[in-house]
Amino acid sequence: MQIETRTLTTQDYPELVETMKRAYPQMSEYVWSKKSIEKLTKIFPKGQICITVDGKLAAVALSIIVNYDEFGDDHTYSDITGNYTFNTHTSTGNVLYGIEVFVDPEYRELRLGRRLYDARKELCELLNLRSIILGGRIPNYHKHSDLSPREYIRRVRDKEIYDPVLSFQLSNNFLPIRVLKKYLPEDESSKENAVLLQWNNIYYSKKPNTMQDSIIRLGLVQWQMRHFKDIDAFYEQVEFFVDVMGDYKADFVLFPELFNTPLLAPFNKLSERDSMIELAKLTEEIKAKISDLAISYNVNIISGSMPVFENNDLYNISYLMHRDGRMDEYRKIHITPNERKYYGMKGGNEIKVFDTDCGKIGLVICYDVEFPELPRILADQGMKILFVPYLTDTQNAYMRVRHCAAARAIENECYVAIAGCVGNLPGVNNMDIQFGQAAVFTPSDFAFPSNAVKGEATPNTEMTLIVDVDLNLLKDLHHHGSVQVMKDRRRDLYETYLK
Repeated sequence: MQIETRTLTTQDYPELVETMKRAYPQMSEYVWSKKSIEKLTKIFPKGQICITVDGKLAAVALSIIVNYDEFGDDHTYSDITGNYTFNTHTSTGNVLYGIEVFVDPEYRELRLGRRLYDARKELCELLNLRSIILGGRIPNYHKHSDLSPREYIRRVRDKEIYDPVLSFQLSNNFLPIRVLKKYLPEDESSKENAVLLQWNNIYYSKKPNTMQDSIIRLGLVQWQMRHFKDIDAFYEQVEFFVDVMGDYKADFVLFPELFNTPLLAPFNKLSERDSMIELAKLTEEIKAKISDLAISYNVNIISGSMPVFENNDLYNISYLMHRDGRMDEYRKIHITPNERKYYGMKGGNEIKVFDTDCGKIGLVICYDVEFPELPRILADQGMKILFVPYLTDTQNAYMRVRHCAAARAIENECYVAIAGCVGNLPGVNNMDIQFGQAAVFTPSDFAFPSNAVKGEATPNTEMTLIVDVDLNLLKDLHHHGSVQVMKDRRRDLYETYLK
């Protein structure tokens, strides 16, 4: 007999279905969809573990990583999995959350469940996660429903009653934390109850700048449009602001949309599109420089946005420079009539949140924030802070961005930070005047400022805005707010989703 522990693959799906049906004959209609397995193996392959016996799939354990402080000890299975989308998974989380374990009854005498749990514990230690947490079913509870769940757990712990799931978990050094009501509505044998269980990693070393530190410091740059004698002078101004934010221990620095357009001046004799194409040739160099600054000053930088020319198309792209050297990009999806007319810009086609050392953030550019579906999709993927670099010429254009950004904070239970350019730029076509006022917006409830504005800069003046936001307030709002927008949507009538 040959027993192998390995990561699960999508090729295992047909066997997974049959094994699960044998493991849960009373719940055979509830099997994992292929789409779910494909997503889990894509976003967290190491967390999906299986055991084969002589090449046959015999046991499976599925897991995600979450920022557990975002959920706390009172949650449902739907909460922790993001309504089965697994958008709650984040590589920067602090807890390995077990979402499934099952063993083919034919092989239960081989103690394969213990092997799966040992593999999970090794993974938890390897990834330096605080603990393993799971909501454990109590499938024999329906036989003793005259007992309270608390009394049932006590009797199982004292070995007066045997429960195939809880008894096993207790024997693997998982400690009960509390009873979870209505955890899994379809679990009739447990009467919809589950036991929240935890195994602590004694080797865990707290990681700095993670979401468990709920206070996140945002640094917004209200950028003065000015002529630079050369690109080095531009870099000096960028580094000045990054240096200042670094001194104030900011977690993020946000620059405005197209803040490097003063560098268009040497190309002013060209058409607007051709001059923007020339500016795009500098983007790779500027990206590298700003990424170096993010590392040097230990701050995540959202580099406003810059033009990129690819395959004869112009794009408006914002870059997220992580302080650990990683780099992500977001391509503006909704292109304004002005951008189409003068530059022939094209819109991007990817919507996603970004994992940072401060949790999940969203990033959209200017006009994008005026389309509520886009930030809503990001919120459904776990976004807690939305960054919006913008560039507006007149006050009424700015007010569109401002009011829409404020609305996005309320309807998505998140913080929204906006930053734009100010002042005038004579001698650069189509960039002559700017109006802006950086601000950070909050939901509108008792825990937040009464006007739902955490902070705002002086209009049309070059300056910085430094604001602390507390992610724990968002968690409390979600569960206990005067209104609970994200929970109270009529999903039976409408849904916002990606194609």
